[in-house]
Amino acid sequence: MARIDNGTWVLVADSEKALFLENIADAEDLHLVVTGKEEQENPSDREQSANRPGRMNDTGVGQRSALDDTDWHELAKERFAADLADLLYKRAHRGEFDRIVLACAPSVLGDLRPALHKEVASKVIAEVPKTLTNHPLDKIEKILAEDLAEA
Repeated sequence: MARIDNGTWVLVADSEKALFLENIADAEDLHLVVTGKEEQENPSDREQSANRPGRMNDTGVGQRSALDDTDWHELAKERFAADLADLLYKRAHRGEFDRIVLACAPSVLGDLRPALHKEVASKVIAEVPKTLTNHPLDKIEKILAEDLAEA
């Protein structure tokens, strides 16, 4: 069972928003405070695309097929996880935290995990694959306490 002791950081993130929290109480009575926020402006793919998908000739007479266009919205989501990994590395390297819990949407956790520098990965004490970014802090505290008690 992972304990969110005093001074432990919690990263709460989805694919467009991240909250950096710190527990300023003890592990039995969590009290998380926001120490930082990151947001990515990520308009829909349609708003980011310059033109309609291309077409190419098929083998049959007069037949054409559409080509898939790049999904800029999805690429930006994946890039956000890499940006978070870089930010965590800088903060860990400066000694801002010794322990961290990653409470991220499952897809973000999947993108974030391989992008983490070993210095950050060694400080991860637990992972909570849930989207908690739109919850109030007291609800996040309750969910984390319950999830980590079960682990």
